[in-house]
Amino acid sequence: MPDFGDGLAQDADLLAAAENAVAQATAPLGGRRPDLLAVFVCHPDPDEVGRAGARAMEVAGARVAVGCSAGGVIGDGRGVEARPAVAVWAAALPDATLTPFRLDATRTETGMVVGGMPHRSDDDAVALLLADPYTFPIQGFVEQSGDVLRGLPLVGGLASGPGGPGAARLFLDGVVHERGVVGVTIGGDVRVRTLVSQGCRPVGPTMTVTAAEGPHLQGLAGVPAYRKLEQILRELDETEQQMVAQGLHLGVAMDEYADDHRQGDFLIRGVVGADPEEGTITVGDVVEVGRTVRFQVRDAASADADLDWLMTRFRGGGGTAGALLFSCNGRGRSMFPDADHDVVALQRGLAPQGVAGFFAAGEIGPVAARNHLHAFTASVLAFGEDEAGG
Repeated sequence: MPDFGDGLAQDADLLAAAENAVAQATAPLGGRRPDLLAVFVCHPDPDEVGRAGARAMEVAGARVAVGCSAGGVIGDGRGVEARPAVAVWAAALPDATLTPFRLDATRTETGMVVGGMPHRSDDDAVALLLADPYTFPIQGFVEQSGDVLRGLPLVGGLASGPGGPGAARLFLDGVVHERGVVGVTIGGDVRVRTLVSQGCRPVGPTMTVTAAEGPHLQGLAGVPAYRKLEQILRELDETEQQMVAQGLHLGVAMDEYADDHRQGDFLIRGVVGADPEEGTITVGDVVEVGRTVRFQVRDAASADADLDWLMTRFRGGGGTAGALLFSCNGRGRSMFPDADHDVVALQRGLAPQGVAGFFAAGEIGPVAARNHLHAFTASVLAFGEDEAGG
């Protein structure tokens, strides 16, 4: 039977915190060597992060270890943001097939070449993926992964933390990397499932993109995009207008053929700019003409209800023994009263033995049988209570 554990430690001595978190996470394994270890470290100094991650991997001695730097970590039933801390998750999966890999991207005259691609095995069930967004074209890779990896589900997040390019640290089997992607494919006799819960709800009408150039929306429902947005804002109530002031997003429908598009039916992309003179709205992705879209706002109550609803459906597929949680760094205290919300909700809704993770700069997870890079979501990789396979 698989066993899982998690730990979180804070200490002025980050190496001591790493050792403490490993001890907490491995205690439920009863002295067994972890088959899979995940390590997440929050600290303003990337070198300190690297040393703590290396120490955690060394102490645990897991068959496969993976992890990254983070702006906040999750474990021991709580979240810690923007303070030095180490979170560790450990799993005994004796009959699982675990294949670690590291990806790197190189620009050539003909485009970007990705090296280190894992060879897809027929019994692979999922791949855990942690990426540095500054050194790897993660969004394009995830969007094209259905073809490249023959439909293998991807779950994970983008390394985050203070500092920009060069600040991320990735961990894989005792080695600390400063660029690219680290991950592990998981298969064999192990039961895994995925869950993606979004943190936004729609406002205004569903519309068709009638003119666009790259990330710049020029027309919505036959009206200049900026003017259409103005019309929608005037029709919102005061509460929704306040939500828009805190951050506006665009939802791009995942199923163009659905009769009705509601919360959870959209990929969430940030609205990053608007030009009244040009009449355009700029979003954080390329949205093609003909796509169905709807504006979105961040809403803690809707996010909470959506996560609970998804977990209720999720429980119908069997129990959860362990889980890895990748929560957007726009959630936590930015959305909820405290940083504990998502992990507490997960413990309440799925009751895993061990759950840990981190606050990511983007979350990876499959929706409608396709892998996507998300924003403001909680993406979960759940391990079943038995090793029934599938």
